[in-house]
Order: sequence, then structure tokens, then C-alpha cells
Amino acid sequence: MTTPLTSARRIPADLPERIQHYIGGRFVDSVDGDTFDVLDPVINTTYVTAAAGKKADVDLAVAAARKAFTEGPWPRMLPRERSRVLHRIADLVEARDERLAELESFDSGLPITQALGQARRAAENFRFFADLIVAQTDDAFKVPGRQLNYVNRKPIGVAGLITPWNTPFMLESWKLGPALATGNTVVLKPAEFTPLSASLWAGIFEEAGLPEGVFNLVNGLGEDAGDALVKHPDVPLISFTGESSTGQLIFANAAPFLKGLSMELGGKSPAIVFADADLDAAIDATIFGVFSLNGERCTAGSRILVERSVYDEFVERYAAQADRVTVGYPDDPATEVGALVHPEHYAKVMSYVELGKTEGRLVAGGGRPDKFPEGNFVRPTVFADVAPDARIFQEEIFGPVVAITPFDTEEEALALANDTKYGLAAYVWTNDLKRAHLFAQNVEAGMVWLNSNNVRDLRTPFGGVKASGLGHEGGYRSIDFYTDQQAVHITLGGAHNPTFGKGA
Repeated sequence: MTTPLTSARRIPADLPERIQHYIGGRFVDSVDGDTFDVLDPVINTTYVTAAAGKKADVDLAVAAARKAFTEGPWPRMLPRERSRVLHRIADLVEARDERLAELESFDSGLPITQALGQARRAAENFRFFADLIVAQTDDAFKVPGRQLNYVNRKPIGVAGLITPWNTPFMLESWKLGPALATGNTVVLKPAEFTPLSASLWAGIFEEAGLPEGVFNLVNGLGEDAGDALVKHPDVPLISFTGESSTGQLIFANAAPFLKGLSMELGGKSPAIVFADADLDAAIDATIFGVFSLNGERCTAGSRILVERSVYDEFVERYAAQADRVTVGYPDDPATEVGALVHPEHYAKVMSYVELGKTEGRLVAGGGRPDKFPEGNFVRPTVFADVAPDARIFQEEIFGPVVAITPFDTEEEALALANDTKYGLAAYVWTNDLKRAHLFAQNVEAGMVWLNSNNVRDLRTPFGGVKASGLGHEGGYRSIDFYTDQQAVHITLGGAHNPTFGKGA
């Protein structure tokens, strides 16, 4: 059950009357004047309209970004000069973190405390890449007395960035930071459900001193603005975060242009709990891992596999704790689960809740909280005894819903963990060090946490395998993605050429 709300809902002051594109240093409407409605996820009514970008708008944004790349100073600045701008961006984000969190929470339904953490993480993303681009080194290879070879990195051009609606501001920073640090110019297409916080980047960048045209923003639907960005011949690389089916479409549409692609896609990540694990820590971590961010997180441990000897105890304790999770208004500091982002997504999650009642044993949640007869609120929902072929075991729900399944042997646990098309993250809970490392190396996941919740070091690669992604970003992997690596070869001694054409 939910705990009582501690305060009435607050609406942020000074909400915009409309959201526009930002192209070539100016806020503009769509070429055709079209707009779309943006909904308040608590009451599902329109609170603002946003410019609906299409091909003509994307063409203008790409032209502005291309001009800034070919004629402007940004790609030609020294790394230290770009770093100073990125540090100013980080400073501004930090200084405005409460306002950013307030708007993000209102627009997305995220709990305010979690939105604040995401805003601060956005600042850290910029600061990290500001430092990395200065410290970055490249390879050099010598053949003494004969040859020197070195790598020359160059920005690629206009980067197309397509971002999702869960933690939108932070995930935008995750792409903007390295794309800008390496000297590229960008066109950002944010998710249509949550365009509010993206509109704040323009003012932050202007105040930080980012040159005109380096950053461009086009709002709109994926099938219009996103599709036009992917197919644009002057956009050589696309970074996308979103669902796997959309990733497949982007892959196909980008193929004729041989674009560089980095795609972080869906997940159905397992959390494997062995009998020797610290159950208190494992329960806390797996509760947080699936119910934080409203369950709308790609790395959520939404399949919990538990060794049978502790299975009943784990399920009982997990269900009781899930029932104590506070569902409330997103702006309430006591809220742990807020409102799902949009009525379409709410309907999808609730359809899985109803399906789960036929595929597992409902032990917590299972419907709308009594206190909220409207809006996109879902009680944290737990199903036990879920079979591996159940849809709620196999398919990404992307909400506060978890499936728990027992296992008897380590081999069975590994088979269950790998038995989905996804492979983004995995979490292993055991005090057997040998088992932990061997299991981690054999599980099909791009990232594995041992006896830990999802706590990332920004230097490490981020990405998935199978249907969960293509390529990796994070640390030097981001630098690799956003730059061309040119090999330069210098002969130091005499030319070592065979002679053709001298005749007899």
C-alpha cells in the first residue's frame, strides 16, 4: 500500500506558452506551422504545445549545423578551449539543478528527488568529457630510424542525436557532452512525450559561449523529425537511445548512407540472487533497481532469479517491501514512484499487469493506487512463480513491474538469465567470489554488476549485446564514436619503394 502524501501537488511557475525549435541560434516555429500537444502525466491534459518538426525543419537544422562545422570556430578550437566552454555548461546546469529537476519532474512524472539527481548527473557528464578531451592521448608507433606512425583524431561532422523520454535531460547530456567535446556540431531530436527540459539547453549553451549553429534542436514525432534526421545525407552519424524495434528501423534507414551508428536499445535484465547472498542488500537493490525512475529504465533488473532454498523468504520479503514503496505526486519529496510518462505508455504497462495475472502469482500491487483515480499511476507490482516462456518474463515492460522465478542450480540460473533476446545488464548477488566472476563472464549482457546496484563509472563502456544495442559509448568509447581516427605514416630514412618501369 502507499503511504499518505505529505504535500499537495505544486505546478512549476513560469511554464512556457509554447515550445519551439532552436536552429542556427534562433528559436523558430515549424516551417509548416504544425504543432503537437504535450501532456501533464498526472492529469493527462495538454499543458503546452510544441513545434512539430518535419523534413523541412530538419533540413534547416542540418544546414545550420553543417555551416557551423565547415565555417565556424568550434571544430578548429584547441581541446582546452572547448573544455572551458563545457565546464561553463556544467556550472550552469549545476546552478540551475532545482529548476531543471522541477520541470523534468513535471514533464516526465519522475519523482522530484530522482529528477534532481539526474540533473546533477547531467552536469557531471559535461564535466567528465570536458576533462577527458584535454587528457586524451592517441597512439604513436615507431620503427626506429625508419618510420613514425601516429593517429590523428578529427571530428566527423554533424551528429544526429535522438533521445528517449525517460530521464530525458540527463540522457541528452550523455550524448551532447562527447559530441561537442570532440568538435562536432549537433542536431538533437528529443522524445515527443518530454520536450520541456530539452528546450532549456539553448539558453544554457548561449550563456556558456557555444558558437552559433553548433547546437540545433528539432522537436517532433519520430516518424517525421527522427526519420528525416536518420535519412539526411549530411548527417554522418546517429546516436540513438530507445526501444529495439525503433533501433531496427533506424539501422535499415541508415544503411544506404553507411552512417556511423551507436544504439542503446531495450532490456530485460536479470538479477540473480544465490542462497549465500546478503538478502537484505539484495532486496534493497532489486527493489530500487526496478521501481526507481518509475520502472522506466533500460537497465532495470525486471527479472529476478532466486535460488530455491531462499526463494519463499525472498518473495515474501520482497512483496512486503514493494507494498511499502511510496506512490505519489512527482513533486512530493516523499514520492518514490511517480506517474508514468504518458497515457499510451500507462495503457501498455497496465496491459502487462493484467497479462501477468494469468502468467504468475500476484504478490504485490496489480493496479492503480486508490488515492489516484486519474493520471498514469501504477502500484509497484510483483509477480512470483513466473515461467521462462511467459511474456512478462520475455518482453520489456518498462514500468514498475517485476517477475520473480526460482532456480535450482547455477547452470539453470545462467540458462534463465540468457533466455531472452535482450542483453543489456545483469546483476549477480553471491558471496562466492569465484562463482561471481565466472557467472559474470558467461552471462549475455553488456554490463554486469556484482553485489551492487547500477552504479556507473563514467570511464567504462556502456552498451548491450543481442537486441539491446549496437556499439558502446562511455569514456574513450564515446571519443572513438564521435571522431575519425586517421593514421599518419612518416618515412624517416630513405624511401623503401620497389622500382617499377626501369626496363632491362
